[in-house]
Amino acid sequence: MTEHVLELLAATNPGAEIWWDSSPLIFPNWKKETLAKAPADQAADWEAQLTRFMDQETIAEDGTMGFRGVTTNPPLSLQAIKVAPEMWAGRIQEIARENPGLGVEGVYWTMYLDLVRKGADAIRPVYEKSGGKYGMLSGQVDPRFVRDGDKMLAQGLTIAAQGANVMVKLPGSKEGYEVLEELTARGISTNNTTSFTVPQYLRCMAAVSAGLLRAKAAGVDLSRWRSVITHMSARLGELGDWRAEAKSRGIELSLSEIRDGEEAVLKRAYHFGKSVGHPSKMLQCSMRIEKDDHSGKTVSRHIEDYAGSDMVYTCPPGYIAGLMDADLAPFEANAIDREPNKASLEKLFKLPSFRAAYEFDGMRPDEFVHFGAFKATETEFAAATRQTVDFVRKTIEG
Repeated sequence: MTEHVLELLAATNPGAEIWWDSSPLIFPNWKKETLAKAPADQAADWEAQLTRFMDQETIAEDGTMGFRGVTTNPPLSLQAIKVAPEMWAGRIQEIARENPGLGVEGVYWTMYLDLVRKGADAIRPVYEKSGGKYGMLSGQVDPRFVRDGDKMLAQGLTIAAQGANVMVKLPGSKEGYEVLEELTARGISTNNTTSFTVPQYLRCMAAVSAGLLRAKAAGVDLSRWRSVITHMSARLGELGDWRAEAKSRGIELSLSEIRDGEEAVLKRAYHFGKSVGHPSKMLQCSMRIEKDDHSGKTVSRHIEDYAGSDMVYTCPPGYIAGLMDADLAPFEANAIDREPNKASLEKLFKLPSFRAAYEFDGMRPDEFVHFGAFKATETEFAAATRQTVDFVRKTIEG
């Protein structure tokens, strides 16, 4: 049996988890499309690997799957709708008929909750079988409201109500962390998204700790509570201001140096969390497969640099497909403890936005929403939400 690269990664630490970064509803079609591209001599291995990751019959029979959880976001939710537009159009029309005064935004939100509920139901047996350890699905509050705490709290509560195995995805804004504390105090599992920097991770840990203290004081059941803190790796280096700031200072930054910076930020947060025994898990996303600009070899540093950690790695369909036949070097079992490249950090420390991301006091909470990578990601996610709302509008209007 040939193991998938991600299975080999998970084997470097028994606490490591591989998650599916999309709706479970699209997995069957994606699997079929991916297997159609498999080389003839690898087709059987590919099918076995993908079946081990997620197979609805196996989930129903014994409540197990290789993926330990599922994350979604607005672009991925839009993708799920595009896979089966006729089905969702029918559901939209049904919602509109049943709720004539709801309006387009109300129909959209009801449909989104339906998408969350159906995805959570698809993996619910995994959650039950594991006693709540695995099988959770993240549903995200509307990214158009990252500064509106009241709306995010109301939406977070409705998202959590879609299933016992639903965790609420909240943005790394000042208001997002305030809502995260409140949901934690109610025993609701959370996923901190649009987070890129050490100051954000520290604020998230503080919000979680405060929420847990309140929950315990109130006698809230926390037996199935979970928290993950997302690091959007490539989005930090590629969508932020590092390149622009370097150029304005006459500094040339290579791709490897950018990856070194992403590595330094995540490892600093990860090891700090371990040093204080914080219960949240770091979650790695926004990963790339690329050619190393030194060796020319195919690499995926967003997993190779962290082998041996107990992180969650949430992987979108395209990334998993790219790894099917990627020739990566064997994982170093203690890569998580390897120091980032010091020469790269010397360069990066000259950039204000790197210092803001790396230093413990690099930003105040009210500054999070103005950080370059946050702004770019917020804009993208809000645009995907508007596209989905427009799909609803066109469906209603015929």
